[in-house]
Amino acid sequence: MSEVQGAEAQGYRGYIGSRPLFGNRAAQHVQNIVLRDYAQRRGLRYLLSAVEYTMPGCYLILEDVLNELPQLDGALFYSVFQLPQARERRLAVLERVLGLGKELHFALEEMVLSSPADIRAIEDLWLVQQFHARQALGG
Repeated sequence: MSEVQGAEAQGYRGYIGSRPLFGNRAAQHVQNIVLRDYAQRRGLRYLLSAVEYTMPGCYLILEDVLNELPQLDGALFYSVFQLPQARERRLAVLERVLGLGKELHFALEEMVLSSPADIRAIEDLWLVQQFHARQALGG
């Protein structure tokens, strides 16, 4: 029996990456330590992490995690910036999760997506980061 079959398997799937986030890279083992600590501090059952492929713009593993959500309580992301960079695609992910009645936790930022109001806070953070990135490039 797989670890997500049956009611006792409920928990939060980890989601980590191997590509840089806005020029910063964290080793996968460090990302897992951050997720484990976050889950422990909040009393969440942490399930092993799925690791996204390195190719830019690739979200195949994210899709696998989203497809697994009906059997889970939600997912634990290392960072909110692992969401797709394209706004429409990012919003589609967030709305899909809420439509399933599930949660996304973002450990690095200590944010939770659990209601439609949380989408605004996530998008605000993305806007600030994008503005900062443009300023750093002199634009």
